[in-house]
Amino acid sequence: MWIFRVDEPRLGGIRIREWHRRARHTVGLLFLLLGGAATGLVLLDQTNASFPTKVFAALWDGVNLVSTLGDFTEFNQPQKIFMLLAMFATLLIGGFAVSRLTGMLSGDDVMAYRENRVMEGKLAHLANHVVVVGFHSLGELVANSLRQAGQTVLILVGDQDQANRAADRGHMVVLGSPGAFDDVLKGARLDSAKALVVTTPDSNNNLAITLLAHTLNASLTIVVPGENPLRKGLLESAGASGVVIVDEIVANALVGKLTARVEEAP
Repeated sequence: MWIFRVDEPRLGGIRIREWHRRARHTVGLLFLLLGGAATGLVLLDQTNASFPTKVFAALWDGVNLVSTLGDFTEFNQPQKIFMLLAMFATLLIGGFAVSRLTGMLSGDDVMAYRENRVMEGKLAHLANHVVVVGFHSLGELVANSLRQAGQTVLILVGDQDQANRAADRGHMVVLGSPGAFDDVLKGARLDSAKALVVTTPDSNNNLAITLLAHTLNASLTIVVPGENPLRKGLLESAGASGVVIVDEIVANALVGKLTARVEEAP
């Protein structure tokens, strides 16, 4: 799936604009060659045909020259000499185009620029989705479970490796530097999201993300893990709708397993 990079590579856009400029330059040279070839063929045409017929024949031969189709009309000797020069000019322009245009659109920065344009369109129409912050083991489990349940999932990460892994798993991803994660949240369409699940291993980050997300959308359902009752209170004060204390769940599960085994023992 696609990755939207908040910190878009600036060079990608520059390369594409430069490619467009060079392409226009090349097309202009081809039209100039076409016009010059047609004009020369008309002036060197020694037949008794009407002027419109000469112009049409010259344009036909000029287009065949530029397009390299080669379906020419009959030439006289001066026209043949002129066409030799025109063919040489065509080779020069073709070589110029190949040397100036090839390879410019194959760089990673250009691919990232194109990927951002695709993701912009997807994000613009995104609604009723669940945003998952982080794609460590917990985030991956949550995202996969949500997708299996039929939910539209958007992953927010601040690490390229996590972004690549999430995209490889088929998730839409918004990637931004940890220092500018507020821009990542702003790009996640929280105003139209169904819920936000925070799964990063850093409790302070979780608190900051919860507070910012609640500020951006006060009615958003936010679920986040907490380490203890004190942290749970802080997260709820920051706007969390639900706080899961993982240690309590694990402890209850362990005690439940142990109790079941003890009761089964004779």
